[in-house]
Amino acid sequence: MPLGFLPGISTPAVIGMIHVPALPGTPRHDLPLSDIIARSVAEAQVYADAGVDAIMLENMHDVPYLRGEVGPEITAAMTAVAIPVAAVAPGPVGVQVLAGANREALAVAVAAGLQFVRVEGFVFGHVADEGWLDGCAGPLLRYRRQIGADRVQILADIKKKHSAHAVTADVSLVETAAAAVFAGADALIVTGSATGQVTDPGELEAVRATVDVPVVVGSGVTEDNLDRYLAADALVVGSHFKDDGLWAGPLNSDRVVSFLDKLHRLRGTS
Repeated sequence: MPLGFLPGISTPAVIGMIHVPALPGTPRHDLPLSDIIARSVAEAQVYADAGVDAIMLENMHDVPYLRGEVGPEITAAMTAVAIPVAAVAPGPVGVQVLAGANREALAVAVAAGLQFVRVEGFVFGHVADEGWLDGCAGPLLRYRRQIGADRVQILADIKKKHSAHAVTADVSLVETAAAAVFAGADALIVTGSATGQVTDPGELEAVRATVDVPVVVGSGVTEDNLDRYLAADALVVGSHFKDDGLWAGPLNSDRVVSFLDKLHRLRGTS
C-alpha cells in the first residue's frame, strides 16, 4: 500500500537521501551553515529534476553520533536546512536525526512543515554504535501529540542496522514488526546490517505478510538488484545515488536518472 504521505503513487516509491554536511559543533564540521544549506538545496533540485517521489534529510556526517539526543544547535541547523529543501522538493520531505534523536526529528518536522520522520529504536531496546538505546514509542507518541505533530508520520526501523540485537534474539523480525505496528508506527523499515548493505528480500516479504502498514526497504537497493524489491511500498536510496555508490560522495544525477528509468519500466509507469 502507498505511504500515507504519498497517496496515489505507484509502488515502490523512491525516497532519495540527502546526507547533510557536518553541522555546527560536530567533529567534522567545516562549512558555514549557508554552504550546508546551499549544498542540500542543490541535491534536492537534482532529485526534483529526476522525479523522485520524496526526499529524506539525515545528519549522517555528524559522526561520531550522540546517543538518543542532540543539542539545540543541531535541531536548529536541521530546521534551517529543511525549510529551503522542502521549497524545491518534488514531493514530501522527511528527516532523521542521528542517533535516535527522534524527538528532535519531530521538532524539525513540525517547524519545517515536513511530512515524516525516520525513527530508530521505536520498540525494543538494542545496542547501537553509540551504546544502549531504549524503545521510545510511548514517550515519542506523547511528544508528537504534545507539539501538535499528529500529521507527521513515523517510519520505524525494526532490527535496525549498525546495531546488535542479541538481547532480543528470542524476538523475531516479524514479532518486532507486529509490536511496532501495535505501538503506533505508520510504516516500517527493513534494512541490511549497515549503510549500503543489502536488505534480505525474504525479510521484506515476511514483514509484508504480517503487517497492514507500508513496509519500506531502508538500505542496499541498487539499479542492479532493484527487481528484488518491487514488493516494497517504498525504497530509501542514498549510497547508490552517490559517485561510486559511496554514501559520503557527491550526488550523481546520472545514477538517479538511470535508476528511476529502470524503476518506471519495471513498475509499468514509463
